[in-house]
Amino acid sequence: MADFTVLATYFQNYGIVDFLLPFVLVFTIVFAVMQKTKILGDKKQFNVIIALVLALLFVIPHITGTYPLGYDPVKVMNESLPSISLVAVAAIMLLLLMGIFGASWAEGAMPIIAIAAVAFVIYIFGSSLNLWTGPSTLFDWWTPETTQLMLIILVFGLIVWFITKEPKKPGEKTALGRMGEVLSKMVERK
Repeated sequence: MADFTVLATYFQNYGIVDFLLPFVLVFTIVFAVMQKTKILGDKKQFNVIIALVLALLFVIPHITGTYPLGYDPVKVMNESLPSISLVAVAAIMLLLLMGIFGASWAEGAMPIIAIAAVAFVIYIFGSSLNLWTGPSTLFDWWTPETTQLMLIILVFGLIVWFITKEPKKPGEKTALGRMGEVLSKMVERK
């Protein structure tokens, strides 16, 4: 009788972890998004081909070793997904416990838990890409040209926002006002 260590070693040695699982995950996500958004209409065969090509483009450079050192998305995914799964389980357990104990503010806490989960996911992916190694290497990519580009993007973004924004209707709250309402509902006791 084989144990799980032998099975895990088999998966690792025969490329199931490095090729098959990332391929299936990327294919499934891309195909589901293409089916849901209907970018190409209801043409399922086109969605399958695009998902197949993108999934192969994701894993083949990993197998051939042509990704730059430290930026291999398959390695980043294999390092990040276990931690992200842990964050998902922790968030669900927290919401479950809040529901069990009848916290009336549990519904208002969901956006805060979601924001915290997104922050953890960003941190986990950043750690896998070695972005948080310290101040000496964190901003090496930030040059004066990058600052100029960011300012240009910000200015054009503000111009587009001012041109396309809808006038505020009477009694309509801003995003900051809505966030204040959520926070007040969390603290409010019934």
